[in-house]
Amino acid sequence: VENREPVGVAEKFPATTEQVYCFLEATNIPKDTEISFVWFYGDKEMLKIPLPLKMGSRWRTYASKNLRGLKGEWKVEIKDAEGKLLKDVKFKVE
Repeated sequence: VENREPVGVAEKFPATTEQVYCFLEATNIPKDTEISFVWFYGDKEMLKIPLPLKMGSRWRTYASKNLRGLKGEWKVEIKDAEGKLLKDVKFKVE
């Protein structure tokens, strides 16, 4: 992420990649709330990062995860304050 915008967007990353970011841009947010980025390695939950989502026409935020050299299938689930899945993003470390 540079200047609040994603860079190097990909679905596959080399094993040498130390850290990845998941970027979210939300629009027309009716009230202040919270979202969570839930990181999975395979089927195992590795990290959950709750972040604020503020009322307004546009809000951008992101979360990062150190990969610790773990190769394979990864997924990030973005959930609302009630735990409802809003979006998931899958990527692979080779």
